[in-house]
Amino acid sequence: MTFELRRCLPLLALAAVSAAPLGAPALAQSAANAPTDAEPRLRRIEAEIRAIQRKVFPDGAGKTFAPEITPSQTTTTPRIGTPASSAVTDVLARMDAVEAQMARLTAQVEEGQNRAAKIEERLARLEAQAVPSEPAAAPTPAAAPVVTTQPAPKPTTAASTTTTTAPKPATTPAAKPAAPSAARVAAVQAIEKPSTADAGLDEYNYGYRLWEAKFFPEAQQQLQIYVDRYPKHSQISFGRNLLGRAWLDDGKPGTAAQFFLQNYLADKKGARAPDSLLFLGIAMVKLKDTEKACGAFAELAATYPDEIAGRLKGQYDAARTSVKCK
Repeated sequence: MTFELRRCLPLLALAAVSAAPLGAPALAQSAANAPTDAEPRLRRIEAEIRAIQRKVFPDGAGKTFAPEITPSQTTTTPRIGTPASSAVTDVLARMDAVEAQMARLTAQVEEGQNRAAKIEERLARLEAQAVPSEPAAAPTPAAAPVVTTQPAPKPTTAASTTTTTAPKPATTPAAKPAAPSAARVAAVQAIEKPSTADAGLDEYNYGYRLWEAKFFPEAQQQLQIYVDRYPKHSQISFGRNLLGRAWLDDGKPGTAAQFFLQNYLADKKGARAPDSLLFLGIAMVKLKDTEKACGAFAELAATYPDEIAGRLKGQYDAARTSVKCK
């Protein structure tokens, strides 16, 4: 690079700055604020730039640098119409609606959970009343104890139809009983088993006859056969209740309580559901569990007020006076 060119470099930089396009507002402001001698100075600078160009480009004029930076061409697209509300406003409104709906759903779920918890608590309280205090093994045949309550009348026809299948009682392994005496075997065989067109009713009636004759272990086995084979029979409420009676009269109130509670929970509209609640309370009295006995009697009074005022009045009054409830 020649000495003259190096001397011209500062002037070229000044020329590039001077040649850069200025925005209209900036030029207008500069023109307004410039002193009175601005015009001569500009003319002098332009003349010097032309001299530099002739010096740098001796071949001829017209070879100048095009500016690298040009003012951006911005176009403003006119907005058609005005939105009714901003996007943020719409989002907030939708969030408020969603939160309100979630609050309603949460309230409904909490109400349902509360109702379910109360039902479960009530069932748990009733189930807790049937805790056996002795093994459910079949006892050795012995002299029959005296029946302390009135026997259930022997049904001959269907008295009720269950609406819910009863939960099947837990089958307990029975210990092998001692061989009964010949006299007892003969007495049991002397009891005739009915034989009619209704096999389920025959099984139940045979169990009833064994219970009525105070052959309680044999009645337990026979009635268990009936309950297992005919869970939807028309007399099933009688059968489950009488099965509990056979255990209760045999001196096993803990096992009896299980069958009484199962009969009540399986079909609360069954013909012997009130009886099962009554004998459940009696079994708890024999187990010296006053709280659960009083709970059974209170449930009986609340669920079956007509029964304790009519058919079961005598038995209920006698059982109720045998325990002091708060």
